[in-house]
Amino acid sequence: MTPSAPKASASPTTPAPAAEPPPALPLLHRDGLMLIIDKPHGLPVHAGPKGGETLADHLDALRFGLPRAPELAHRLDKDTSGCLVLGRHGKALAQLGKLFASGAVGKTYVAVTLGAPEAGAGRIDQPLAKRSPHRGWWMQAVPKGTPGAQEAITDYRVLARSGGLAVLALSPLTGRTHQLRAHLMSLGHPILGDAIYGGASRLPGGPKLHLHSRRIVVPLGKNSPPVDVSAPLPPHMCETLASLGLSPDEIGRAADAAFADKGA
Repeated sequence: MTPSAPKASASPTTPAPAAEPPPALPLLHRDGLMLIIDKPHGLPVHAGPKGGETLADHLDALRFGLPRAPELAHRLDKDTSGCLVLGRHGKALAQLGKLFASGAVGKTYVAVTLGAPEAGAGRIDQPLAKRSPHRGWWMQAVPKGTPGAQEAITDYRVLARSGGLAVLALSPLTGRTHQLRAHLMSLGHPILGDAIYGGASRLPGGPKLHLHSRRIVVPLGKNSPPVDVSAPLPPHMCETLASLGLSPDEIGRAADAAFADKGA
């Protein structure tokens, strides 16, 4: 039997669900199947060895009357901001999991990189493999046919070039760990602020990772329009763009339109 939702007279150890999400997690979309939030930079989605605040600490506040908290339908790195999809119940998670696994969900990221490929658009088709058996999340681009490597494909569009930096719209066709970061490093154009793949300092005060999940398009069915959501660029990326003489709003709109030809 499914337990009923807590009543107003519930014990103090069973808090009622919050009416609105915490300010740190702006809600971009809500329906009976899913929530899409704007995950802030620096918030991990899972607990790490050092502990600290995680997204899981806030999920109970996103129940909106349902008996269980939503769960992740996919993942973002701790230092990647932007659109993150949560499934609201078991059936929703199963449906969303199939959509993500099949590549049916359109994803557009914005990155500020150190330089950019000469071509204004292209595809990175480069398998990824673990760089170290002791760090399963640390990836590297490897030749095709390398044992244990996974197929990884990323489309890119160069949106702007200025001051030795570039702004790219990225569409991952596969969903490998650190795919965008490892792919851009393999081209010699790492993401600004990337302490793992770009050589950025890990000390406080250095540039933050300039990678943002800008837009996500989730197809719901033949008779329903897709859920199409965009998240505003985070403050640190807006500051960098402004210093380069670029408009964050214009960059956002350009990224949204970058992959319109393939429905993402």
